[in-house]
Amino acid sequence: MDTQKRSLGFISLAFLFITCSSAEFLLQQVTQGRGTENNSSYNLEANLGVTRVLRDERPSSKIVTIAGYSVIKGRGEPYESSVFEAAGYKWRLVLYVVGNTHDGGAGYISLYARIEETESLPYGWEVNVDLKLFVHNPKLHKYLTVTDGAVKRFNAGKKEWGFGQLIALSTFENTNEGYIVQDTCSFGAEILIVKPAEIQEKVTFISNPPDNIFTWKILRFSNLEDKFYYSADFLVGDRYWRLGFNPKGDGGGRPHALPIFLFAQGFRPNAVATNTWGAVNLRLKNQRSTNHRQIYSAAWYPIRSDYGVGVNNIILLADLNDASKGYLVNDAIVFEAEMVKVSVTNIVSV
Repeated sequence: MDTQKRSLGFISLAFLFITCSSAEFLLQQVTQGRGTENNSSYNLEANLGVTRVLRDERPSSKIVTIAGYSVIKGRGEPYESSVFEAAGYKWRLVLYVVGNTHDGGAGYISLYARIEETESLPYGWEVNVDLKLFVHNPKLHKYLTVTDGAVKRFNAGKKEWGFGQLIALSTFENTNEGYIVQDTCSFGAEILIVKPAEIQEKVTFISNPPDNIFTWKILRFSNLEDKFYYSADFLVGDRYWRLGFNPKGDGGGRPHALPIFLFAQGFRPNAVATNTWGAVNLRLKNQRSTNHRQIYSAAWYPIRSDYGVGVNNIILLADLNDASKGYLVNDAIVFEAEMVKVSVTNIVSV
């Protein structure tokens, strides 16, 4: 038997020189139009519902780099980035380097994403976003990723979402932590639109489905060779099935016992092809009485065909060949499969 077993650039670069009393600082903004990538190499820290992790990958939507942090250190007014596009909408990042005191940000860096150019959106518009905000750690070559797992609902009454307590200033400005290197630091955002699913995959288990009994009579049993023989396919639920056995035995039952297996085959037309639950009573029929040999088998059958589940020893060959037992009559045996439960999968509205 061949198959029997259980078995994841820049679009714009802007330089702005601002002359202050003691120094100059450079704001470098990098917008990238790549989709969200899978994260890797995380360290996890959770605090009050907000999750902070370190990851290798750069933010996919926006990066703002400040070269000259000491110039703006301690300034209360926010820095607003240039407009960038992400997920089909226009946005800005809004950065408070001493924290947004109206959002519990005193003693923290605060960072927000604000949706822009909403005039063209339809009345009553709403944009649901999975929002992640970032602080670069050049020392570790990683990005601190901050999120709370909640979907952010941007609308006319709430155009700005973010974190008042993105990172503590005591941590951010500690040179040993590695967030500021050569007076330079970077922040970023990743914006993914969350569109609620309109359809779902529904798995239903059907007990005693229609046409659930299949009988297979094998003639000239004594002439059969040492190989697997298979029945015709029969349809129960959304899937075709068949029985199979080797008259000389299989696996641990060989060569003293008779095996029997149920194999999952293809699907009926237009069926949803998924793993299929199959629960079956497998029988070797007694042709002279009701003393049948029976085993119960239940398993998930994979999508591929020719996956078999059953037993290596439904009867000893010595008992089978004993004419008085009634299982081998006129050189013929009879197998029966009673499908007692199968799964059916459909795509339906939520």
